[in-house]
Amino acid sequence: MFIPTEFEGLWIIEPKVFSDARGYFYESFNQQVFEKETGISINFVQDNQSLSSFGVLRGLHLQFGEYAQAKLVRVLSGEVLDVVVDVRPDSPTFGKSFSILLSANNKKQLFIPRGFAHGFVVTSDTAEFFYKCDNFYAPQYEGGIIYNDTELAIDWQVEEKLLIVSERDRKLPTFREFCRKV
Repeated sequence: MFIPTEFEGLWIIEPKVFSDARGYFYESFNQQVFEKETGISINFVQDNQSLSSFGVLRGLHLQFGEYAQAKLVRVLSGEVLDVVVDVRPDSPTFGKSFSILLSANNKKQLFIPRGFAHGFVVTSDTAEFFYKCDNFYAPQYEGGIIYNDTELAIDWQVEEKLLIVSERDRKLPTFREFCRKV
């Protein structure tokens, strides 16, 4: 099932899961179905996967310009709070955030169009996070927004003192600073 959000191009995907005594099966991505349901033509060129422990917060990251990326994200094991921020200046949801709980149990996926900063925090003991990108990684075109920006006021649902954030992510600019740079 494809569920549109109030953010143009941002979709929640709930796959049809076939379960029996052996386990389960589901189709995690089908380009024809995706394009039919969303109206978005996509060509994924890179898959990424990470393993993180409770409280690890990765984000808020994005690539811009000709190396902007759309992503299809999901959790293979564990659970995360996945968060996006719309940084498209002409969007009616510019500067607003959206969050969703993604887990191995609910098998939900989130399609994130280009023009969104993305991050997640692990809310289980560990989590394996997987995502497809429609553009290659280009470090010279990457940027981000500090996770605890007061203007965005994102509720990460994990106490601040328990968060594990990389030094690089702690140095990201505020939303306003980011907007002035791009």
